[in-house]
Amino acid sequence: MEPKELYDKLLSYYGPQHWWPGEGFEIAIGAILTQNTSWTNVEKALANLRKHKLLSPRRILDCDLAFLKKQLTPAGYYNQKAVYLRNLSQLWLIHSNPTREQLLSVKGIGAETADSILLYLLAQPEFVIDAYTVRISNRLGFGNSTKKNYWKRFYEQKLEADVHLYNEFHALFVIHAKIFCKKQDPLCQTCFLQEKCACGKKK
Repeated sequence: MEPKELYDKLLSYYGPQHWWPGEGFEIAIGAILTQNTSWTNVEKALANLRKHKLLSPRRILDCDLAFLKKQLTPAGYYNQKAVYLRNLSQLWLIHSNPTREQLLSVKGIGAETADSILLYLLAQPEFVIDAYTVRISNRLGFGNSTKKNYWKRFYEQKLEADVHLYNEFHALFVIHAKIFCKKQDPLCQTCFLQEKCACGKKK
């Protein structure tokens, strides 16, 4: 099975996922807040920021740091994330259309966060690789690597550089990992991909 066939099967089963929630700079904020937490927790923190009109780079920089941290509490790691948001806001006021290299130069922004911002906010074809994508790709037998850079190259070489495709594919990886391809005790025997999956065939 090739990646495009996998995409078609996932899309047929789950349907469009309509990612990413939010618009404008809020998407970049969400990309940072979702580090090491669930989107449910991110939504609570975003609601706090929205309530206090803290969804722009200038407002975040002008806000008292202690107050900002308090609003981010639901997302966890609020001390770090408040600083990361300020770092990103400083960059954004200088470069409102930053490159991947510029984003990666910001403390608190790794490859997954940078690619999420580029793809979902700036509509640039950067394939987002997270732990779910790595897990599923290895189990399917597409390769044998835990390196995110390896899988980013793999998918970008195999697929057309299409923003909508990359957008939807990432969201489909996430939902499939949560429903069937769980980290512990994956539901291989009931998975619709079992016959195409190297791991599933062993079950």
